[in-house]
Amino acid sequence: MTNIKNNFKNADDAYDYFYSLISTDGSYYGDTKALFNVGFYINDPLDMEITNKSRAWNREYAEAEWQWYLSGDPSIDKLGEIYGKVPLIWENMADSDRNCRSNYGWQWNRNYQIDKVVAKLSTHKDTRQAAISIYDGKEIDTYAKDTPCTYGIQFTLLYDQKLTGRQNPALNMTVLMRSNDLWYGFCNDQYCFAQLQKLVAKRLSVEVGTYYHFATNLHLYNDKLNK
Repeated sequence: MTNIKNNFKNADDAYDYFYSLISTDGSYYGDTKALFNVGFYINDPLDMEITNKSRAWNREYAEAEWQWYLSGDPSIDKLGEIYGKVPLIWENMADSDRNCRSNYGWQWNRNYQIDKVVAKLSTHKDTRQAAISIYDGKEIDTYAKDTPCTYGIQFTLLYDQKLTGRQNPALNMTVLMRSNDLWYGFCNDQYCFAQLQKLVAKRLSVEVGTYYHFATNLHLYNDKLNK
């Protein structure tokens, strides 16, 4: 497939575009229709609202998920404490201790990954090592019920106005996903990733730049088609 649009004002624009494109041009793959190796820019990551009426996105829930990540606690009961209940999708993914490996905050807090990203960017502004890992093939035996959808996140600090389009330094972010469900995963993940970008930018005292999102498999489950 050629000529896929790869630049969007905000997450809402990206959602509407890819919902339509997957529905019409996606390939049937398991219980989904999917596009493969899709990457695109979101120019204003902090414009996080998904307004599509059929999707009925819940910002309150997305914020609860973000607060759960901030807690660094992998227990779904912590999410229930924040949100008031535990969504069934997380109940189904939790292990016998009621923990989920897809709590991204728990993942990026392991070995102080966010602190190390901030430290690298503070001391070496041109570093290509300001990255955190989430999915880890060396841990695949622990993914019996819950396999993280995100490989990793990388941050780039830019000072050149020709690259940033801004007068001040800006923090760009790249998210690399092995698998991304547009309906649930993208809508809530983009909110949490943008919040993470904002958090790191604040610690560095720079502006939030662009967000580049790449999914090896971007899909809609068949029951979410034609909504």
